[in-house]
Amino acid sequence: MTEQNLDMLDAIKIAMEAEKQASAFYADAAQKTETIGRKLLEQRADFERHHYDILAELEQSLHNRGAFIGYEGRELAVPAPSEAQTTAEPDKMSMMGIITTALEIETEAEKRYTALAGQTSDPDGKAMFKKLAEEEHKHHAVLSKAYWSLSDHGTWMPPTQ
Repeated sequence: MTEQNLDMLDAIKIAMEAEKQASAFYADAAQKTETIGRKLLEQRADFERHHYDILAELEQSLHNRGAFIGYEGRELAVPAPSEAQTTAEPDKMSMMGIITTALEIETEAEKRYTALAGQTSDPDGKAMFKKLAEEEHKHHAVLSKAYWSLSDHGTWMPPTQ
């Protein structure tokens, strides 16, 4: 195993811990609302668990074979039109605080994956980290729309990509 792979393994462990904490944050936040916001936050928790699992698979591959893995990405689930109804949020200020924290989490994750993409010359590794950064960017965009919907209207608008 190369020194670069050892450094990468350390960075991946940090990213895994951040994904685990993000998933726990979203799962806890989802319990604080009964509106469409709950589904949005549950989806974020699930996505962060997915990122954790992918990073764990990458860590194992780098440790055992010294090789990166391919990652095609995962689409962001959006409720079907019949499910997507505008819903008033009873505790708007609390939810806006949660979303503010979530936006910070997504921004940091995007920065982390962009930096990791720059730290490897391996094409699979570079592509994987860029895809992860792109997914975090999309999450930020959805959460930003939710924030402004709550701020401007006091309601959860149907999340879109």
